[in-house]
Amino acid sequence: MRSTSPDRAAPRRLIAASLAGSIGDGIYVPLTLLFIHSLTGLSLTAIGAGLTAAGLCALAFMPVVGVLIDRAGARRVVIGALVLRAAGFAAYPFIGGYPAFLAVALVVAVGMWASSPGQHALIGELAEGAERDRLLAWDRSLRNGGMGFGSLAAAGLLAVDGDAGYTAATVALAAVFAVAAVLVTRIPAARRGVRRPEEAGEGYRRVLADRPYLLLTAANFLIAFGYTAQAIALPIFLTRDAGLPGALAGVVFAVNTALVALLGVPAARLALRGRRTRGAALGALVFAISFAAFAVLPQVAAGTYAIVAVLAVAAVYTAGELVHSAPAQSLSVQAAPAHLRGRYLSVYQLSWSLCRTVAPLLLGFLLEAGPWLLWAVLAVTVLSGAAILLYAERGLPAHAVSPRDALDPDPRPDPRPAPEQVPA
Repeated sequence: MRSTSPDRAAPRRLIAASLAGSIGDGIYVPLTLLFIHSLTGLSLTAIGAGLTAAGLCALAFMPVVGVLIDRAGARRVVIGALVLRAAGFAAYPFIGGYPAFLAVALVVAVGMWASSPGQHALIGELAEGAERDRLLAWDRSLRNGGMGFGSLAAAGLLAVDGDAGYTAATVALAAVFAVAAVLVTRIPAARRGVRRPEEAGEGYRRVLADRPYLLLTAANFLIAFGYTAQAIALPIFLTRDAGLPGALAGVVFAVNTALVALLGVPAARLALRGRRTRGAALGALVFAISFAAFAVLPQVAAGTYAIVAVLAVAAVYTAGELVHSAPAQSLSVQAAPAHLRGRYLSVYQLSWSLCRTVAPLLLGFLLEAGPWLLWAVLAVTVLSGAAILLYAERGLPAHAVSPRDALDPDPRPDPRPAPEQVPA
């Protein structure tokens, strides 16, 4: 329940850097296709294909990111990821052809995918126990707030005539990620424990042999579909199946973002009172309840009542996110051995990355099949993730499952048996 950094301002600087980066994400995500199209003149089809290819190629770098975190330290990886993103956005106006676009898109994608495991590993280095949970909660809450603010900034940039707005977006994106990088450089390097002799033979073989952690990752992959449903499936469902205005999807997103930003930290404090696995599973159950409500919504509500019903169900959905996100994220960090935290979190990040890669195809197919099938499959998927979480509980370290257990030393002894030592 203490900070491991000698600089008490280090956590605040990290959160400030996270806020700056999330503002950049909020600007970029809504403008992605229009932003690149305006700056490069490439077709939307070519841009979409290039971004998909860059994202998939960036996933191949994740194992390297994990090794770098463990060997060089999370702080350096976070700085590198932010610098890559700042440089990539600064380079967009100077792209002269499709190969150059692919190269810049890959740089930005690598920086984006590396940011999350690097950030969470750095939080793991800066704090322990309940203090680590609180820092993760502040990071998550302010990221949502920053995304919301960035989205408003993006809307303002779209109002600027001609290409000036997109050029301003380039400058803003490069600036916020550069500022975030500078803030992280002001965080002192965390004290790194003495490496145990057997660590030289560990690596990804250790991660892949850790069955409870892999179950944790598999559970997150399934539950992550609940998060993607809001951005991908809900707008089409509301307009096509529920017959509601398309703008309502934007309202639902805004309400969700605001509530998560405002209530994320209090929700995390409540999560500290129970077992993280059960809290995350409860959040998945609430997700499933909201999906069941969406399935019956077109049959039970119409007109003004339908709008009220959608907002009410969206509130239930947001409650599921609040209940699930804090303990689930804490589990991923707390259950990772300190000396291999980078590799563990890189593997865990793949659950998010793969879900975001597969979700458009899967959810698009389910939308074509009909709303009942869509919401039924999503409910079964997140409930399956909850069941896996509960099953994995007994194999996870006690301090990872319950915030009330003893803190983990650095490096901590791991109760799980290590496999035969083979270099990764």
